[in-house]
Amino acid sequence: MTNFANEADAVTYIFQSMRKLRGQTRPPDDVGRDPTPTRRLIEVLDLLAIRREYVVVTGSKGKGSTTAMTAKLLQYLGHRVGMITSPHLISWRERIRVNGRAIPEADFVRIVGELAPSIDRIEATLSETQYFSPTGIFLAIALRWFDEQRVTVGVLEVGRGGRFDDIALVPNKLSLFTPITLEHAYWLGPTLERIAWHKAGIITPYSRAYSVPQAPQVMQVLSTEADLRDAQFDWIAPMDMAKYIGPAENGLRMRLSRYGEIILPLRGRYQLINATLASIAAGDVHARLGGIPHASAEYIERIRAGLAAVQWPARLQKMQDSPAIYLDGAINGESARSVVESLRESWTQPFISIVAVPDDKEYAEVYAALGPVSTALILTETDRNPILSFPSAEEATASARAHNADVTHIPRLEDALELAKSRAGTSGTILIVGTHSIMADVTLLFGCSYEVI
Repeated sequence: MTNFANEADAVTYIFQSMRKLRGQTRPPDDVGRDPTPTRRLIEVLDLLAIRREYVVVTGSKGKGSTTAMTAKLLQYLGHRVGMITSPHLISWRERIRVNGRAIPEADFVRIVGELAPSIDRIEATLSETQYFSPTGIFLAIALRWFDEQRVTVGVLEVGRGGRFDDIALVPNKLSLFTPITLEHAYWLGPTLERIAWHKAGIITPYSRAYSVPQAPQVMQVLSTEADLRDAQFDWIAPMDMAKYIGPAENGLRMRLSRYGEIILPLRGRYQLINATLASIAAGDVHARLGGIPHASAEYIERIRAGLAAVQWPARLQKMQDSPAIYLDGAINGESARSVVESLRESWTQPFISIVAVPDDKEYAEVYAALGPVSTALILTETDRNPILSFPSAEEATASARAHNADVTHIPRLEDALELAKSRAGTSGTILIVGTHSIMADVTLLFGCSYEVI
């Protein structure tokens, strides 16, 4: 067993193998990602020896929210639920949870130390172009932790793809597909069909898959993959989706089939589709695990209570009241437009938008969505993730001014927020959108903790 001093020490070790590729151009996922080292680790340590239900979630947007909702519903139905999500906000341990609680630092450090000798032996056999995926190591930590915590069902979020993701090594009986759009073109491919092919790789033989409505070509790819795997593929008709009723003080009011009217403590209207998918998924898994009868009043109340208890940070999260400050991880035009639609009934004037979108994301489209509805745009950055780069001040300002004449570029978030507060006053609204790293910066500024959600 290897001893690590703390979380940071353990995380440094987890990324050690990947660092040997620093400076090299990594190829697309279908060439460069190889889950074989993780498979070997799982087999050597027998990390899938305990049979439990697994749900695997993929998509281009909404997969984190759907994972959190599905896990919360299963918890409220009486099951002990393990969850894997990424990325994290403050602590790497947030990626691994049991019944909403992040793995404690002591256990995280201990388990990494227990896995390290086996990881090192496998690492010693890898070529110069192979590496041990950090995602795979996090998966192994989670599986060991789930065993120790006697988890009965795991709900696991895939990273950007699916077919070559380490999470796909887990033998799920249910795969979920949130909206699939053009994203990560270099890694996944330039077409919707190719991206859908990557995502479809999570479907396992003789399993079941559910999808929200997708573009026709995406549906065809998912259906074909299910046929090849002898899996059952179903999609949710628009008429069966949760219906938006109106805003609520801490979220939104919706109507969801037999569950009636529910206050969902998440503000984005895009959460309606995620809530619908999660409620169906929880019912599918619960039917196999047993417990509260599906047709009972108690089952309906547990689903209602679970949805009312969901937390998923940095998704139109309200940070304070005066001025109202909202936080969202929108990094493309479609997500930014959805944020505008979701907040339109709630914002007050002046409406100030702080934007921090990297140069490899749709920063111009985000400016286009927020510029026309904002009193002013304030562009900022973060140095939390050294891999990220942002458009130059000149380029960003010129692009934003095509949609709003009142644009300011301020590199430091703290300074950007101070300016926004002075412009908004006590009665206005501030919206902060951008990359996950800026979300982490904001939550730290506000002293937030996400040890339990």
